[in-house]
Amino acid sequence: MTALDPDLLKAFAAVAKHRSFTRAAAALNRTQSAVSVQIRRLEQGLGATLFRRTRAGVALTAAGDELLVYARRLLDLNAEAIEALRTRKREAMVRLGVMDDYGTILIPPLLAQFAKSHPEIRVEIETGLTATMPAQLGEAYDLVIAMHPAGRGDGELLRREQAVWAAAASYSVEALQDTLPVALYPPGCLFRQWATDALDAAGRPWRLAFVSRTLTAVEAIAAQGLAITVVKAGTLPPTLRILSERDGLPPLPAADIRLHRARNLSRPAALLADHLQRGISEPVSLC
Repeated sequence: MTALDPDLLKAFAAVAKHRSFTRAAAALNRTQSAVSVQIRRLEQGLGATLFRRTRAGVALTAAGDELLVYARRLLDLNAEAIEALRTRKREAMVRLGVMDDYGTILIPPLLAQFAKSHPEIRVEIETGLTATMPAQLGEAYDLVIAMHPAGRGDGELLRREQAVWAAAASYSVEALQDTLPVALYPPGCLFRQWATDALDAAGRPWRLAFVSRTLTAVEAIAAQGLAITVVKAGTLPPTLRILSERDGLPPLPAADIRLHRARNLSRPAALLADHLQRGISEPVSLC
């Protein structure tokens, strides 16, 4: 015998516990002859006698006593492995795609609240440009929170955000009269398109001073006074101030924040979607 069969160990442990083939068979819902065959197979495979008969029933031999320690450990480990996999199967996983600023500012507190009520649901979140995320619903994402031009796009409207120019508090008005250094995101970002279109339409000279897919990097450059950028008024970081038409900058459009759900959404994903819908739909101050 090169491996211990869990079924044989289970029969062995039952006989050892009940000190009787009859009672062990009843506990295992098997016939006594079937249990006897299993014990005989185990003894033959190990080349050792595991039980000796007594007037009171059966008792373990020295080899049986030694095997019982291992049998219990193996059966416990087997049960633990099965339960772990069953538990993992019961766990639900929801895949969420969201814009960088919402993913770092608004979503984490909402996920913390959700986790307290639904600890069995795991959430995987990916942040980045959301222009292409809705098209990947059902494949890469269960839910997507994406930005669209105001009044456009499908999905559930969560809130409307005003795009604003922003710069460091120390950024001088005089600097705004020169060629504007702008920190923006890669092509495909709605804010990049709006910023460049607005500056070109207003005839303002500008240069692309910094490009990054990371919101924190773009905002950090602006916070150091190296460039101006575009952010949502509702997620304006404390290191930046809003610039306006009084500073000679063209106005920017508003954006709709919409929740997109995959078809045939699972119940855990639906629970998270409803939670996010309630949490994000609060009105945003543009101050």
